[in-house]
Amino acid sequence: MSAPVAGVSTALGHVGKIATLAWEVVRYAPRKPFAVREWVQQAWFFASVTILPTAMVAIPFGAVIAMQLGSLTQQIGAQSFTGAASALAILQQASPLITALLVAGAGGSAVCADIGARTIREEIDAMEVLGISPIHRLIVPRVLGAVLVSLLLNGLVSVVGVLGGYFFNVILQGGTPGAYLASFNALASLPDIWVSEIKAAIYGFVAGVVAAYRGLNPSGGPKGVGDAVNQAVVITFLLLFMINLLVTGIYLQLVPPKGL
Repeated sequence: MSAPVAGVSTALGHVGKIATLAWEVVRYAPRKPFAVREWVQQAWFFASVTILPTAMVAIPFGAVIAMQLGSLTQQIGAQSFTGAASALAILQQASPLITALLVAGAGGSAVCADIGARTIREEIDAMEVLGISPIHRLIVPRVLGAVLVSLLLNGLVSVVGVLGGYFFNVILQGGTPGAYLASFNALASLPDIWVSEIKAAIYGFVAGVVAAYRGLNPSGGPKGVGDAVNQAVVITFLLLFMINLLVTGIYLQLVPPKGL
């Protein structure tokens, strides 16, 4: 078997194993007893390492979008639509992606390192010998914690990003506050918020599952755990952008744009 074919086969094998783990997480999630304490601790950990970086990234991200769109709308004489364009871009695209990247990069890497350390210390094998499912006891609370924090952070990024865009467009570019808010109210709709939250939930789930998968399958030794953390972040980023393309395409086909 040639090297490219072997590489593709290995990649597809990993995708299949990640999908299997995702199904196991969904299957074990409703089972009792649910590790509520572990879930709360993991959610708090995710929040503690992502809230401040997320807010700090959201402000310049929203500003860049607002300034770029403000400059473009001035060139074509459509300044009154700056608010709608920038706010919808932040709400539908930027906010879920910023949230997912930070959840995967900060929280997911820590989860991968924790699970990987437990794996090389044979704690996972010991749990299985005792009849305790590591997926139910360790993976499910972490994945659900990532989903919860992703939903909450997505709302934070949306608010901070829109406020940052408003400030830079109105204060620095001389835009009209009334036109900024009126255009957003005229073109935005409730499904825009729903699709943003759905994306955030999917991204958080994927980040948690990929981090857990790489943690459960390190290549061996402490160095293998470090490599697994790097691989988990890269794989998560690739999957997130692919999922974003798919979800956005489906949303634009199913939900008609709101007219003036």
